[in-house]
Amino acid sequence: MADEISGISGKVVVITGASSGIGEATARLLAREGATVVLGARRAERLEKLASEIRSEGGTAEFLPLDVTKRDDVEKIVAFTLERFGRLDVVVNNAGVMPLSNLERLKVEEWDRMIDVNLRGVLHGIAAALPVMKRRGRGQFVNVSSIGGHAVYPTAAVYCATKFAVRAISEGLRQESTDIRVTVISPGVTESELAGTISDEAAKKGMDEFRKIAIPADSIARAIAFAIEQPDGVDVSEIIVRPTASPY
Repeated sequence: MADEISGISGKVVVITGASSGIGEATARLLAREGATVVLGARRAERLEKLASEIRSEGGTAEFLPLDVTKRDDVEKIVAFTLERFGRLDVVVNNAGVMPLSNLERLKVEEWDRMIDVNLRGVLHGIAAALPVMKRRGRGQFVNVSSIGGHAVYPTAAVYCATKFAVRAISEGLRQESTDIRVTVISPGVTESELAGTISDEAAKKGMDEFRKIAIPADSIARAIAFAIEQPDGVDVSEIIVRPTASPY
């Protein structure tokens, strides 16, 4: 296809959950590769610091504080991106939380939080950016799921449910689209602040042990970059990235 666009350089990428972990690593890598990155997360001071560091290295970065559970916030970052740069090529729906616990602990508020961030947050990203991409006739969503979106583990029933749902929504969007690329990235255990949301002591102890083999967040960033750099006519639908030593 003569009109296919390849590579990362010049693309404008919105990243949620960009203040740490996979989101931060992805922002740094894509900026080094010549992308313009627009960073979104709740912690404004971290976003400001990250954007400043990217600029000091010659990259282009802007930021806007947002909570992905609020649809208006996600709409605002898309509008901000269009106003500032005139285009939007990729949305990386990365924001997530993982407060694990056995269901019998009845941590219903934590269940609700996972559903709001991990699932509704992705839907809000799609709702905000899909009309923009459809009007342009191209674009890409990179939705971060998990190995927990492929199998269910004790203490992780609700978390896994949200990540299975991310895969289902992504596949539905892919099937409905002939001009929009949809990529699911499913990380295994990765260095991040995700486990910091676990309040259940037994689940926290188990995760601390599991995380001893964690891979760097940059490992996931490279997978995201690989999917983005493909030509428009090539959709890398799903990548699982996990530690070589991982049994799961």
